[in-house]
Amino acid sequence: MNRHTFLRAACAAGALSLAVAGCGQLRPSQRVDIYEATLTGAEEVPAVATPARGMAEVHLDTMRNLVTWKVTFSGLSGPPTGAHIHGPAAAGQNAPVVVPFTGPLGLDIRGQASLTPQQVADLAAGRWYVNIHSAAHPAGEIRGQLRLRGR
Repeated sequence: MNRHTFLRAACAAGALSLAVAGCGQLRPSQRVDIYEATLTGAEEVPAVATPARGMAEVHLDTMRNLVTWKVTFSGLSGPPTGAHIHGPAAAGQNAPVVVPFTGPLGLDIRGQASLTPQQVADLAAGRWYVNIHSAAHPAGEIRGQLRLRGR
């Protein structure tokens, strides 16, 4: 292989490795907002006396209006019979389901959903809450208002 051919091959390999290294990285304009909630019976409307507690973390991809969530809980009076995000509603108010959690309702609930622009606005305004239901408390045993992390 002559020197000229070697240099062209080396440059091509270098360009390819740089292109591959950049794959899968966030675009500079892409942003993910993280919302959190602590779930308790005291947040239910009306309040529920329960030792159950939970945490919810919701990630909003603002470029695609896509939310992903992870909800964990313990101490529920029995197996969960339902779990979802409700809204729009301020703390202390009730609202219909806007994002149902599908799949098995174990101690670790995960999923994702696409949102409308209005749903994104309601989430950003703090008007969504996570609710976990049980047979003993069909209207909800623990609940928490979603807030932007750090606020």
